[in-house]
Amino acid sequence: MAQPAFDSAYARLPDRFFARVTPTPVKAPRLIRVNAPLAAELGIDPDWLASEEGVAVLAGNRVPDTATPIATAYAGHQFGGFVPQLGDGRAILLGEVIDRGGTRRDVQLKGAGPTPYSRRGDGRAALGPVLREYLVSEAMQALGIPTTRALAAVTTGERVVRETMLPGAVLTRVASSHIRVGTFQFFASRGDVEGVRTLADHVIARHYPHAAEAEHPHRALLEAVVQAQAELVARWLLVGFVHGVMNTDNTSVAGETIDYGPCAFLDEYDPQAVFSSIDLYRRYAYGNQPAIAQWNLTRLAECLLPLLGDDADAAAEDAVQVLEAFGPAFERAYQGGLRRKLGLSTERPGDAALAEELLQAMAANLADFTLTFRGLSEAAADEEADAHVRSLFNDPGAYDAWAPRWRHRLGEEPGDAAARREAMLAVNPAFIPRNHRIEAVIRAAVDRNDFAPFEELLTVLARPFDSQPAFARYMEPPAAHERVHQTFCGT
Repeated sequence: MAQPAFDSAYARLPDRFFARVTPTPVKAPRLIRVNAPLAAELGIDPDWLASEEGVAVLAGNRVPDTATPIATAYAGHQFGGFVPQLGDGRAILLGEVIDRGGTRRDVQLKGAGPTPYSRRGDGRAALGPVLREYLVSEAMQALGIPTTRALAAVTTGERVVRETMLPGAVLTRVASSHIRVGTFQFFASRGDVEGVRTLADHVIARHYPHAAEAEHPHRALLEAVVQAQAELVARWLLVGFVHGVMNTDNTSVAGETIDYGPCAFLDEYDPQAVFSSIDLYRRYAYGNQPAIAQWNLTRLAECLLPLLGDDADAAAEDAVQVLEAFGPAFERAYQGGLRRKLGLSTERPGDAALAEELLQAMAANLADFTLTFRGLSEAAADEEADAHVRSLFNDPGAYDAWAPRWRHRLGEEPGDAAARREAMLAVNPAFIPRNHRIEAVIRAAVDRNDFAPFEELLTVLARPFDSQPAFARYMEPPAAHERVHQTFCGT
């Protein structure tokens, strides 16, 4: 049986980068699900993961011989306020595996018990947040958005104390790495320049090896992270995703979506949408995400200043120049994505204004974000499909006023209508993990120990761009009584 063969480069870094810790065993682990395709990609036998021995590993009751379990140290700005020590308070990195493509991947247990960074927390995870992260991270993967992955989930047979007593669970999470902007801040805030340098060189070797060949490798590292984050956040906006807690400790330097807590997807389009119960001042609202990403990257640049040159003023100017590239990089990715969503394969003056006018009309008329663009995919090939799209607007006249300008622009495009429709259907999903559907899955599992809705929703979300007539109900927005106004991080 192909068990994980760990080779953990991060655990070979200096001891101050992490704490060595052993997962805390649980009472009665039971498998919820193994992500068999991902396991195969990692070179791990999914049947072994589902075995008694494998489940013991997934629960933290057994540590594989080749694993070197650690909790990593990091700091971070949380809602704008700096916390000098955070770290993995309920996550334990078992180690790294080399996948079948030759890429090094972290395998982490989330909810595996307390660590030295738990800050009086229990180190455990409740079942609801584990199911939410499993669903949303795998949906993001299917949508083509860089993300951490869910390898498996187990229940623990124990209860955790939150506002009430809840069933416990452990998520096995896979990532390119779990290195964050906050990891750099941990060392920079202590004046540990050598720690920053060691971490930067590690990140270059692991994620951005081309930077090592640059004239100024650490500047090239910053450039690469800025580009990756700009493209990532653009992709978030193009599917209506709201991360919820874009703290610097939740910002991956690998350019992946990480730390799915109070995340959500838009139903109706609203740039000011906030779902997180703790985001009282809308800092991380949907439309604020690009600006917050650049703010977080500025904190990374501050950490790297000593590596950018001996002249502090020149290093600061260099960093500012790199950071100024974020806006254009984001706009290229975002506007390019909007053009594709509108069926435009070429770029012309006025395209950005055309898209913005649609978004403004959608916001003013509470039009569903996902269904509007999906409907446009059909309307681009058949004007009779306009009837469905206009019905999504409180005032259908708002769509009627915009649509002729869009059709005129489509008339300037090469290619036929059928090909355009197919191209649009490939970028405008029919299915997203709608908040009310996730909540229904959680309630079924927590209240009735029923995981059938979880399995069915996973099946639907694995094919977001396909029509799936048998599951058409999953496309529907929530009824008034189903609306989810707040999401919770579960810690």
